[in-house]
Amino acid sequence: MSETTDADTRSSELNNTGYEIFIALLSVLSIVNIVLLIAIDDPNLTSVLRAMNLLFSVVFLGDFTFRLLTAESKSRYFFREFGWADLLASLPIEQAKILRVFRLFRVVRLLRASGTRNIARSLIKDRAGSALYLLLIMGILVLEFGSLAVLQIEQDADGANITTGSDAIWYVLVTISTVGYGDRFPVTNAGRFLGAFIIVIGVGIFGTFTGYLANFFLSPSKKAAAVETPPEDVDVRSKVAELRSLMVQQQSDQQAAMDEIEGLLSAEGR
Repeated sequence: MSETTDADTRSSELNNTGYEIFIALLSVLSIVNIVLLIAIDDPNLTSVLRAMNLLFSVVFLGDFTFRLLTAESKSRYFFREFGWADLLASLPIEQAKILRVFRLFRVVRLLRASGTRNIARSLIKDRAGSALYLLLIMGILVLEFGSLAVLQIEQDADGANITTGSDAIWYVLVTISTVGYGDRFPVTNAGRFLGAFIIVIGVGIFGTFTGYLANFFLSPSKKAAAVETPPEDVDVRSKVAELRSLMVQQQSDQQAAMDEIEGLLSAEGR
């Protein structure tokens, strides 16, 4: 009985599978950033990592708020399921970011409890949502590591105009979105090759994202599709109902005729 209760509790904790995997990957990336901040001495490169960590803090704070508001027991989530660690890890405090390990452990525990088969079934069932989360994590990876790479290549080159962390993030952001203002651009061959790669990735990401949005806004909702019945379907059903009614009436008439015949035969026999 207790095992069933624990399984039900884990199931209620588990949100959308694609979302949980997205949060897990983001937690791993944030932990990697902590290690990179310790290992890298270049202040320009660390400024990129700090900017990305600020973005992660906003996402994790939103995740904490969502989990707290949707939890069946808010006190259980906050105290027994390390919600307090989620809150502290979401704040822009360097010493507290290591607490994001708790978020990663919880997501992994929930996914393991759900089972590999259920996870695969859920991802296939919600292919559009899973693809959206994949695009988001790809965009974040390209933004961070593309900024780090282009800054490392360009910052010391002759005539470079990408020399700070903000320059690199701005360049990758406008490039991945295929806007390309041209105020920041690579001057080295390696930087240009990297920029071309980012453009190709950006076209794929934003093209797929645009298709997802078009499908989301233009396609009827599943609930509405289930409630609304096409006129042709209504017409067919009405005809089937009429045929059933006629068949029942015919059976009733036949039974009455048989009863009348049996009555006549019985009268003649007497």
